[in-house]
Amino acid sequence: MSLSVERRPHLDSLAITLLVVCCAFWGFQQILIKVAVAEVPPLWQATLRFWGATALLWLWCVARGVPLFHRDGTLGAGLLAGLLFAGEFAFIYLGLQFTSASRLTVFLYTSPFVVALLLPRVVPGETLRRIQWVGLVIAFAAVALAFSEGFRQASPVAGQWRGDAMGLAAGILWGLTTLTIRASRMATASAEKTLFYQVAVTAVVAPVVSIALGEPWGFTYSAQAWGSIALQTVVGAFASYLTWMWMLRHYPATQMSTFTFLTPVFALVFGVLLLGEPLTFKLMIALAGVAAGIVLVSRR
Repeated sequence: MSLSVERRPHLDSLAITLLVVCCAFWGFQQILIKVAVAEVPPLWQATLRFWGATALLWLWCVARGVPLFHRDGTLGAGLLAGLLFAGEFAFIYLGLQFTSASRLTVFLYTSPFVVALLLPRVVPGETLRRIQWVGLVIAFAAVALAFSEGFRQASPVAGQWRGDAMGLAAGILWGLTTLTIRASRMATASAEKTLFYQVAVTAVVAPVVSIALGEPWGFTYSAQAWGSIALQTVVGAFASYLTWMWMLRHYPATQMSTFTFLTPVFALVFGVLLLGEPLTFKLMIALAGVAAGIVLVSRR
């Protein structure tokens, strides 16, 4: 069954507000993960997160009468999107063992370039104009500038190239996930079903990878660690991702992807506010650059 979807050619005030809120939380989420990772192994932490998100999403769909298992021709694309999504998170968590979070984040945020390069080939309406490409480059350059100090200050890490490569792989997989959703029958599926494919598949893949890595499993963690995992689950993997999937059905994915450049900048800002990290001139320039890039990409 095909559902008609009202698509809007430009981001409106609602979309921009939702995107900024989501990106702000995704930036804050980096701090949440750091708080919990001292007690909870990374992929076991991801497992708990996506087990919880899958259960919450299923309950949400039952309460709202949203069908998840009826045949609508999305199974193949949905499983592919789920595997890509799971691979993205696996590479993120594994990559952080070899490289710094700042370096990996820069490689991760190559995702909008993947979307901008490939999506117009299958969805002609997603083509960016020249001025929008300029905005995309400005936003990415601003993020790279914000993290450049960390590159120079960090001591060399053995096998750092592996972490960098995994960060790049995660960014590519993120972009391919967006491409799969927009270029297949999933583009007309409900936001709930689109997200369910991703969190459910990740809930299966993450514990397998965790076991393969020999991570210790447990449940006797501090209230702070459980609070971090709860926020990651309820707000991050459930509410914010559900909002993102809904917007993918209604707004241009290429314009939306540019807003994700806000996430690492928000992470730096929260680091200043919550962890006492210094507010540098480069960070202020980066904030201005990201804002300028977003304005250029989202303009009518």
